[in-house]
Amino acid sequence: MAAMEDVLETYCRPADPRFPVVNMDEQPFQRLDHTRELLPMKPGLPEREDYEYERNGTACIFLFTDALAKWRRVSVREHRTAIDWAEEMCILLEKDYPNAEKVILVCDNLNTHIAASFYKAFPPNIALRLLKRLEIHYTPKHGSWLNIAECELSALTRQCLNRRIPGLLKLSKETGSVRN
Repeated sequence: MAAMEDVLETYCRPADPRFPVVNMDEQPFQRLDHTRELLPMKPGLPEREDYEYERNGTACIFLFTDALAKWRRVSVREHRTAIDWAEEMCILLEKDYPNAEKVILVCDNLNTHIAASFYKAFPPNIALRLLKRLEIHYTPKHGSWLNIAECELSALTRQCLNRRIPGLLKLSKETGSVRN
């Protein structure tokens, strides 16, 4: 209950470019490819594909959004590690919001979403400098639906990525992301 109230209070903050409220979520994505050529469409018939597919590994889609500023960034990475998360947070702090005094982040409480991840990815002086500009608010354990980024990421994957995408470059293009 306390985490839910904390997130809701965070959303009530007025828009302030010095303290932007940013939501983030990440989701694994299974990369699949066709094993046979698709049969082309014919009048009155949809394109046909075989049920058999080839697995090409996984990827991770990171989505950041600032609802009040109408801003969004999607990136695709090969892995979802503590270092990947810390590097994405560095991009958020240094490239997306370089002039913000502190970025207010709403995210779920995944084991990689912690301060220690910064120290795995960066030297201590850089990790501390980045962490001083970040304030994290975690969604409740069974209340991640409170995270705006989770809702957007769900819509992206269900409506736009609901097909076979074999590689990272194609996935990056389809999500409109910038490869890191």
